[in-house]
Amino acid sequence: MLDICLLGTGGMMPLPGRWLTALLARYNGSSLLIDCGEGTQIAMKEAGFSPKPIDTILFTHYHADHISGLPGFLLSMGNSDRTEPVTMVGPKGLEKVVNALRVIAPELPFEIRFVELSEADEYLEMQGYRIHAFRVNHNVTCYAYTLEIPRAGKFDAEAAKRQEIPLKFWNPLQKGQTVEEDGVVYTPDMVMGPDRKGIKVTYCTDTRPTAHIVESALDSDLLICEGMYGEHDKEADAKKKKHMTFYEAAKIARDARVKQMWLTHYSPSMVDGRRYMKEVKSIFPETYLGKDGKTVELDFEEEL
Repeated sequence: MLDICLLGTGGMMPLPGRWLTALLARYNGSSLLIDCGEGTQIAMKEAGFSPKPIDTILFTHYHADHISGLPGFLLSMGNSDRTEPVTMVGPKGLEKVVNALRVIAPELPFEIRFVELSEADEYLEMQGYRIHAFRVNHNVTCYAYTLEIPRAGKFDAEAAKRQEIPLKFWNPLQKGQTVEEDGVVYTPDMVMGPDRKGIKVTYCTDTRPTAHIVESALDSDLLICEGMYGEHDKEADAKKKKHMTFYEAAKIARDARVKQMWLTHYSPSMVDGRRYMKEVKSIFPETYLGKDGKTVELDFEEEL
């Protein structure tokens, strides 16, 4: 099961009831954060979570509304007695940016490990996630992220019996391990069926629409996508500032065949997004307004 909590939905500046951009994902004892806008640690506490278990932080880019909450967040992690390393992932220049912010948080009881992105598409595996970082179209280098939880195929006990695989090796093979005894090698593909559908979440913000977003988000269980503007008279601003409207996000969700989409990263001028949702839902019916603290539990699909 993958737990998703949208901690902050604001763009540019925090507002009463709307913290800046951040997303929390929890899976199998691991907690992962995407972006860390101002107020993230407060938003997390309001949602009932602690910063201590965060072991991975992904950054889309280094505009202040996506990273300005990091120094205080790191201090809170340190004050919660965390000692395990934290891995940070982001566009090239990540270590320099984080170290500059750490002028006010110089001493931490845990190591920070940096992974800097430079290619248009990069793939990482950590903490049970398969992470696809893909570059989008903003006015600075910016990445979106797809998080996937893979699901292995079913174990075929009859196949194991037919091949006379010793019972003691069944469990290691189910875990993907290759084992050998008396010169005989047993591999997982001998007893495991084809991979089953896993869980897929795509997080995309601060970009113009691109075909690459559609390709990368294809068949996601949840797409969390920026909708900076709902007003039609702000379409020129969206193009100029390289952001998206509600309607452009809905077209991406429709074309990517996602199960549902949450809008996020609203302009400070956005007072009430509900007035635009009838038209948005006519494009993609499973569109929902994201709000601070919005959560969902995503589980593997039941097989017939």
